[in-house]
Amino acid sequence: MILEIKNYIKISNSIDEILKNSPFKIKYIIEKTGISEPTFFRKMKEKKFLPEELLKIAEVIEPVINLKEDILKGIQEGLEDVKNGRIQEHNQVMNEARERIAKKKNEYFLDK
Repeated sequence: MILEIKNYIKISNSIDEILKNSPFKIKYIIEKTGISEPTFFRKMKEKKFLPEELLKIAEVIEPVINLKEDILKGIQEGLEDVKNGRIQEHNQVMNEARERIAKKKNEYFLDK
C-alpha cells in the first residue's frame, strides 16, 4: 500500500509535466475529463487533483491501456455468460437484428 501511495504522490506532483509530454492537447483532455477549464488549470497549478480526477486524465492520455483493460473485461464477462448459460444461437441473434433494422427503416420512412 505504501508503494501505491508514493506512486500517487509522484504522479500528482508531476502531472503538469505528464500533461505537457502527452500527445493530446490540454483542451481535449479538459473536455474528455469533464473538469471545468478554470478548475483544471487551478488544480494543475496547485497539483491538487483528486485520485478520481487523475484516473480520468490517465484514461484519456493512455487510451490503449484502458482499451486493453476494457477488452479483457469484456472477454471475462463473455466467458461468465457462457459458463452460466446466457447465450443465444447465431441465427436467432441475426434474425432479431434484421427485425430491429427493418423496424427502424419502417419508422424512418413513415416519419417522412
